[in-house]
Amino acid sequence: MLRDKKLLLLILQCAALAGLLFIHMKSASLGVYSITLFIILFGISALLFVMRLGFISRLKVIETELKRVADGNVRRRLLAKGDEPFHDIMLSINELIDKLEKIQINAAKSEAARKRLLSNISHDIRTPLTSIIGYVDALKDGVASSEAERREYLDILSKKSNSLKQLIDEMFNMAKLDANEIQLKTESFDLAEVARETLIDFLPELKKHDMELKVQIPETKCWVTADRLSLIRVLENIVRNGIHHGKEGKVLGIELTESEHEYQLLVWDQGPGIPESDIENVFERMYRRDRSRSLDDGSGLGLAIAKSLVEKNRGRIWAKSVPWEKTTFAFSLPKQSYLHTFKN
Repeated sequence: MLRDKKLLLLILQCAALAGLLFIHMKSASLGVYSITLFIILFGISALLFVMRLGFISRLKVIETELKRVADGNVRRRLLAKGDEPFHDIMLSINELIDKLEKIQINAAKSEAARKRLLSNISHDIRTPLTSIIGYVDALKDGVASSEAERREYLDILSKKSNSLKQLIDEMFNMAKLDANEIQLKTESFDLAEVARETLIDFLPELKKHDMELKVQIPETKCWVTADRLSLIRVLENIVRNGIHHGKEGKVLGIELTESEHEYQLLVWDQGPGIPESDIENVFERMYRRDRSRSLDDGSGLGLAIAKSLVEKNRGRIWAKSVPWEKTTFAFSLPKQSYLHTFKN
């Protein structure tokens, strides 16, 4: 406390006044005005002294609270208690503590998600690798008794290897998205044309699963400004997801609609759908509807990648489901004219 320079000056001021009063009392009698003036000066000095002590006390409280916050207790908040000089400072400090608390919460969630992701990835890599090693050892040991059986083993190995490669590719793409290393090249293109061209590649797979394709894409141009390749990737992931999980419903639909400011592209199926309790989780990494943990059910990253790419193209993505009636995955993009108006 004695290190406070202003407090020392106040003490010296009081001492000087006391000395001055003593000199006047020795030299001559004091008049009423002089006594009144000395009383006022002593009163002001005493008041300033008390206020300074209160100021120092409040600073000590703030310091103590901030040390607790620094030690990790981000639930602490500072109270102004009517101190006008401290009010704005307290508000600013509390805002910083709020942000720090949110950062800690997000960091904890990210850490939990990272651990869960690593656990899932280690399982998804180990499972097919174990299977691949088993079939390779079987072929080496001559377990396959016929050429047909050997070819069957090789087909399984090829399928498992391709699934593993797909998982690793998806992990690599997700890591690049997280690190913001994917550069988007925006251009103007017709979303309807891209949708039709993308669907053509899936016709053999639809035929394989005996799925009917219902298309409602307008003949008019639907101009958007976005990264064409990333939007193709989004549509491929959503269509592939619809075929894989909706093949039991025997129908895949795709619709391109528009509102005043945006186009919406919807892909739907009539498969088993998604429980209402899980609908908000479908775009999370490594999420699987049936929890079976089989790599054949997909990498669990396709929809997470789709969500990230749509948002990077200033769009939005969502899902809704009524099991065995209609499960829809959709994304929207701003219309080109609206986007230009928004930018200007």
